[in-house]
Parts: sequence; structure tokens; C-alpha cells
Amino acid sequence: MTIRKIRVGILFGGRSGEHEVSLTSAQGIMRAIDKDKYDVVPIGITKEGRWMVGGDPMQALRAAADMPPVLASIADEEPESLQTVLVPLEPGPSALTTAEAALEVDVIFPVLHGPHGEDGTVQGLLELAGLPYVGAGVTASAVGMDKAIAKDVFRTHGLPVLPYQVVLRVAWEADPARVVTLCEAALRYPMFTKPANLGSSVGVSRANNRGELTAGLDEAARFDRKLIVEQGIEAREIEVSVLGNDDPIASVPGEIIPSRDFYSYAAKYIDDASDLLIPAPVSEEQTEQIRELAVKAYAAIDCAGMARVDFLMDRSTDGIWLNELNTIPGFTPISMYPKLWEATGISYTELIDRLIQLALERYKDVGRSATMFDVSTAT
Repeated sequence: MTIRKIRVGILFGGRSGEHEVSLTSAQGIMRAIDKDKYDVVPIGITKEGRWMVGGDPMQALRAAADMPPVLASIADEEPESLQTVLVPLEPGPSALTTAEAALEVDVIFPVLHGPHGEDGTVQGLLELAGLPYVGAGVTASAVGMDKAIAKDVFRTHGLPVLPYQVVLRVAWEADPARVVTLCEAALRYPMFTKPANLGSSVGVSRANNRGELTAGLDEAARFDRKLIVEQGIEAREIEVSVLGNDDPIASVPGEIIPSRDFYSYAAKYIDDASDLLIPAPVSEEQTEQIRELAVKAYAAIDCAGMARVDFLMDRSTDGIWLNELNTIPGFTPISMYPKLWEATGISYTELIDRLIQLALERYKDVGRSATMFDVSTAT
């Protein structure tokens, strides 16, 4: 008797500054997934927001080719009249058959880093479609993506977070001098400026003085309407991978030795000179503290499936500070998330399998909740 394989839709690309990172992560997953257990359905999203199925979306996105969309984002030329609609694939027997076959999936594995993928938007679409999917739900995705809100939640849960200021782009553009004065009153140099809703260190700058703070806020404002200015410290960068739904577990911690002043986009993806120390050279007590904090941060935002939790360890005091939580971390074979699990005893292929099973388990659990209410029984 032949057992039908589980059809996994790998969703990648997207309208994000992390588009290229997404392609690399998805490619790693498609190569390593257990082919005896799963059939892969690649689903690509262009930088313009067009969804592509059938053929080879990965190759098309790599080549920036223009393929017929299954769902297209249509916008007028004037930003004031921006309108987005979902458009079905144009009629045609062969095209329609291909699209229908490609969209028959049992579970979706979103590998969309950054906005329009890691922020709860795609998760909401999949919830409406009634599809199981890997990773955090709508709430955890949205909170994890917004660094300002995440820090508020972590602080409320008693987790150690460095001081920070939240700045709206409109306020920065209206009165830069006032914003700089407020930041200097609340924080000391060095400071870090960041877009609130972005990852892979895109738009992140270190400011050692007022001129650099101004330049950093200008850079962050290119990418988001909400900006964060964080207190900088001389720190070691420690990361932990978390896996699970209601009973999550944490990997061994790893340490990043960046090739630049901090773990910038260039240090991550261009220089190829940063070192990863796995496991991190920290004491057993520090290891357990970091793993415990990672699980607490994961639970604080009701995360599911996976996350990478990033910490800063003060070089002078060994104090441990929670930096941020990434609900769809880099997933290439050499990314920190799978490498940490490999060092903990879970291979890359097994990790993919566990994540898909966790998605199906969570979908089944959520499905037990009542969605209808008999008003005749109301008291």
C-alpha cells in the first residue's frame, strides 16, 4: 500500500528588503526536506507582490523573470489612490490545471523574512484559507516583527531589555532637533538606530555622536514609519534557537563574532568573514539562564513552531539583555537557527520534519475550538 506524501507549499520571496535572503533559505529547505515523506510545491512571490506557481518560481525569481501571476498586486500610479486586489489566473485549460495542482497543498512553510511575510499578514491569509502553516500565528508574528511592541511585551513580563526610545518618522521629519534632544536625554552614546519592522540588520546603524545619530535615523526612516533608538553597550552577541508549540525547548546558545562593529547586513551576507562559535563559550550557569530567558520570551508573545532569540551580553558585567525575537529566522544550512539545532542533536532535515509536524499539530489543536454558538442555550 502506497502512503500519500504530505504536500508542502514552500512560500518564498516577497515584498521585503530580505527578499534575497528568503530565496536562499527556501532553497536550503527544498534541498534538505525528506523527499520520501514530502512533496514540495514551490510558491514564489515577486518583489512587486505577484504570486507564482507552476514551473520553477525559484529560478524565475532568481532571474527576475516576469511570469503570469496567480495572485497579483495591482496599484494605481498615484500613491494616494493605492489599491490592492487579488486577481485570479487568466483562464486557459493548461494554465488553470497547473495552478490548481500547484495549490493543492496540505501545509504551507512560509520562508518570508521581514514585512509582508513575517509580520502576521501572510499568516492571516492562511488562517482565512484554513491552511496549516509552519511557525508563529498572527499575533506572535506581528508582535515579534514590531521591535517596539515586542520590547514593551518583554518588559511587562519582567524580561531584561535595554533602554530604548520609539520615534515616528513623521515626528523625525517634522523636528529632527527635538528628537535628537529627547534621545540624548534618555540614552547615552553609543546608540543603535533601527527600523521597527525589519530584519537582517537592514537599516540598522551604530551612532557614536550626534551626527551619526542623525544619519542613522535618516537611514532607518527609509524603511519604516516607526523607528527605534536603543541604548548601545559593548556586548557579545548570543543567539538561541527555540522549537515547539505549547512546550517549547531551547538549543545550545551560539555566539557571533561579527566582521564589523556589529552584526550588520554586510557582516551577515556580504563579507563572509564573521565567525560563529557553537556552542557559545559561556559558563554552564549562563547557558541555562540564556536558554530559560529564550523560552520565556517565546512564551511571552505566544509563539509557535520556531524562533531565534537574540541576546546581548555586557562585556564588562556579564549582564544578559534580551535584544529581539525572530519568528522566521534565516534558514539556510549555514544559518544560525539550524546550526544551533544541529549542535543540539537535531539535523537540518529532521528540523524541517519537526516544524511541519508542529504545524499540523497546532492546526489540529486550534480546530478543536468551537466556532459556532447556539444562542438558544444562552443564559
